[in-house]
Amino acid sequence: MKVVVLCSGGMDSLSALYRAKTEHQVVAALSFNYGSKHNPREIPFAKLHADLLGIRHQVINLDFIDKLFTSALLASGGDIPEGHYQADNMKQTVVPFRNAIMLSIAAGWAESLEAEGLVIAAHSGDHAIYPDCREAFMKAMGEAIKEGTYAGVKLLRPFIAMNKGSIVLEGVKYGVDFGKTYSCYKGGEVHCGKCGTCVERREAFLDAHVIDPTVYLSSEALPSAPIKK
Repeated sequence: MKVVVLCSGGMDSLSALYRAKTEHQVVAALSFNYGSKHNPREIPFAKLHADLLGIRHQVINLDFIDKLFTSALLASGGDIPEGHYQADNMKQTVVPFRNAIMLSIAAGWAESLEAEGLVIAAHSGDHAIYPDCREAFMKAMGEAIKEGTYAGVKLLRPFIAMNKGSIVLEGVKYGVDFGKTYSCYKGGEVHCGKCGTCVERREAFLDAHVIDPTVYLSSEALPSAPIKK
């Protein structure tokens, strides 16, 4: 199947890209520059890996999101919260309806490229905080994309039931160099080690029993997951 892979430059999307390269004909890797604090660090890694795999890399700018939307994740937003990624304060990093916007654009471009599928790396760890990463949303969006394109473009979500530790193992299986990926929401030169996505990254390597190649500013003890009432 001809597919377009949504590829931020983070460890999940690059694992999805490498896996897709073995299962499909990847016609392009697609990144969105929507004004997040970490876009300038992430996107170069998406290009790096696309180039290594001989895949076209395309960046689409969505600067209106940073200008008009409210989120701590954006350059225009406040400080990135620290702590466990399932904690309620991480909701500050939600970019409203982000995946719907990106998938709509990606679907139109995929059909223009005569691709039959879109690959997105949403996974179970995202479900607690991000409503547009949950399977209920993805299933509905997949139906909308299928019905709204002549080609019946399929939304493929290979990691939707996996945790991030399992994705690390997928990446290892398909040859991802995790030292050349970026996650930190703060967007610094070195991963902070304390924001939600750094905590999730650190946990993932521990869960997978894989050596973490990432350099962190802080390697203090990981926070515990919150008890949900």
